[in-house]
Amino acid sequence: MASSTLTSKSFLDSSRIDTASLSSAHLRKLSFSSVQISSRSRLPKKLQINAAGSTFGNNFRVTTFGESHGGGVGCIIDGCPPRIPLSESDMQFDLDRRRPGQSRITTPRKETDTCKISSGVSEGQTTGTPIHVFVPNTDQRGFDYNEMSVAYRPSHADATYDMKYGVRSVQGGGRSSARETIGRVAAGAVAKKILKLYAGTEILAYVSQVHKVVLPEGVVNHDSLSLDQIESNIVRCPDPEYAEKMIAAIDAVRVKGDSVGGVVTCIVRNAPRGLGSPVFDKLEAELAKAAMSLPATKGFEFGSGFSGTFLSGSEHNDEFYTDEHGRIRTRTNRSGGIQGGISNGEIINLRIAFKPTSTIGRKQHTVTRDKKEIELIARGRHDPCVVPRAVPMVEAMVALVLMDQLMAQYSQSYLFPINPDLQEPLTMPRLEAANASV
Repeated sequence: MASSTLTSKSFLDSSRIDTASLSSAHLRKLSFSSVQISSRSRLPKKLQINAAGSTFGNNFRVTTFGESHGGGVGCIIDGCPPRIPLSESDMQFDLDRRRPGQSRITTPRKETDTCKISSGVSEGQTTGTPIHVFVPNTDQRGFDYNEMSVAYRPSHADATYDMKYGVRSVQGGGRSSARETIGRVAAGAVAKKILKLYAGTEILAYVSQVHKVVLPEGVVNHDSLSLDQIESNIVRCPDPEYAEKMIAAIDAVRVKGDSVGGVVTCIVRNAPRGLGSPVFDKLEAELAKAAMSLPATKGFEFGSGFSGTFLSGSEHNDEFYTDEHGRIRTRTNRSGGIQGGISNGEIINLRIAFKPTSTIGRKQHTVTRDKKEIELIARGRHDPCVVPRAVPMVEAMVALVLMDQLMAQYSQSYLFPINPDLQEPLTMPRLEAANASV
């Protein structure tokens, strides 16, 4: 809100005039040559920038920090509810799924990615204060990037970081490196645990395409899909036959120093109803922003996606019915579990496209920082295909969105008694009992 003050030396011997007490006639009589108007702007807190693009969420807020070849990476989680059972092991499982060097089709960089919680948890429970998580870098090789300190890698963030900041962290790509996602995955693991405790919500992602190998729709049963199926092979495709084809496709380009892209599909079972807010904070819009903030992402679909454009309204609409428990359901799910920007309780499904890894071991034309055209063979250790390691990253971002939206829904729509004819209660289980079954 802006505050204004009129200053005059010749009007009633007063140096300050309250404009609210003056009529329009009085104002017209003022000599504007002797009147100065000063305005002091007071920006609402909501418009203030936090961490310049490194903070995500409103109620469940996560700020990531660190760079690929610095001392380490991590996150600060603010707004986490208190009295949630939490330890490093809750995060480490997903960090191990994300870490480099886990198979021949990922980057050979060797990192244990062992996390350490240094605040926000006491005697195994969250305290409600900020949670600080840190993961040290232990296998940096900055000398691999000497040539790339002056030459821009094609389709990488090297050039645009220079265009924006006029300076950049050369080793490993700095903040544009996928190592930044360690903080997201750690925070996402916390969100996933709370969602599981609260509503039995399950978030599962898997690889559904590598280059030209596409998993046909309907092969994976989303009602019965399990984490064990996804983790049964190094490419994280739940279908063994297509997993082998995907691995072969990655191997074929890996030995040539090239790369390929792919698609990660993510589903959410038992998502609470009512998440998402019209009109700018629709659930699919929040999910799209979260997914597209991940490195190397190029596309986002949910529900029927672009294929829905080939259907008529009568073919595309999800008809309602009442199930045996008296709940309103849909017979089909082309809406992808979201209607009008709000979750309807059906399975949320979305797909994220990832481009081929930019840094490849093949000669390419580029320019240097002083605008000389050269040929570059990029060095360093990089994934020939990012999608196998992107699976836990996608799960994490989806979890962060749902956790943030759940807290918003509870504070707005469940603060006072609900309408039981239309709304389902959001009841937090007893943590002792819930933790015993997780």
